[in-house]
Amino acid sequence: MKKIVTIVGARPQFIKAAVISRLIKSEYSENFQEILVHTGQHYDQNMSDVFFDEMQIPRPDINLEIGSGSHGKMTGRMLEKIEDVLVKEDPHFLMVYGDTNSTIAGALAASKLHIPVIHVEAGLRSFNMKMPEEQNRILTDHISNYLFCPTQTAIDNLLKEGITEGVFKTGDIMLDASLYYRKLLKTIESKLSIPQKKFILATLHRAENTDDPEKLNNIISALSESSFPVVLPIHPRTRKMMQNIGVKLSGNVNLIDPVGFFDMLRLETACSMIVTDSGGVQKEAYFFKKPCITMREQTEWVETVESGWNILVGSDKDKILDAINNFKSSEIYPELYGNGNAGQEILDVLLKV
Repeated sequence: MKKIVTIVGARPQFIKAAVISRLIKSEYSENFQEILVHTGQHYDQNMSDVFFDEMQIPRPDINLEIGSGSHGKMTGRMLEKIEDVLVKEDPHFLMVYGDTNSTIAGALAASKLHIPVIHVEAGLRSFNMKMPEEQNRILTDHISNYLFCPTQTAIDNLLKEGITEGVFKTGDIMLDASLYYRKLLKTIESKLSIPQKKFILATLHRAENTDDPEKLNNIISALSESSFPVVLPIHPRTRKMMQNIGVKLSGNVNLIDPVGFFDMLRLETACSMIVTDSGGVQKEAYFFKKPCITMREQTEWVETVESGWNILVGSDKDKILDAINNFKSSEIYPELYGNGNAGQEILDVLLKV
């Protein structure tokens, strides 16, 4: 039996890791033992018993309780504590997801101990080195032994950087999760009020947008002048930033409190268009076949743009409004992210090594 230590540090990583965890318990229990380690990078009060129970997510075996801090301090503390776990557990593999500080800390700790590193969501690039996530992606890929890529674009990115060994195209692990949770929607109660007419779902959280008064004002002004009602789940911090700079909202924009994963799926299912600065929501828009307007200058999900389902507008008010009023998604819908079996393909590869 092969032992896998899995490192997660943020709520979305729990959702991705749960795909593999469920498969190990249901179909690969004789082949793999998994130890799930939560670094505590993001303290999330929504990660209650309800979160784990409703979403059928395994609770972490180990919580390192790192908490917040500067990038250097946080990553350094993670590196030290993850190393202690790896020395004690002596696993066959270490598995990490995505591009957080937990990702690079886990990969680096394992690599120094000559433990093979598995990177799920390898090869993604925004080509913006000012983003901490981009730095984490690149560094993790270059010290990983097994790189599981969601798309051909990701494989091509690795090839350009000279990474050719241990690279596999599996499809996107979030598609697995999305399909799984969509089936559970009817079983989960919700108090969310969803508009019955056409509406735009918007999300806004990136610091480059929310911490820049001019950009924040441009975005909110564009949403206020859109030709459709807008539902905007908004973090209290962003709401406070809006109040501080005196952003004026029209009745067209319905600000609501942050929503959980299931209610986000409900909104994505019901809306007619998505406007976002989130990488994950861009991809979910594609899963749900919704036109997506992305308020960033670059995206790691370039194939959604190339396929005609996503458009980049930055924080330019006129570009946002023009896209809302005129952007039509392509009538062609290529299968960019696999068939929802990424988790099984990953474990089948690991069975053979």
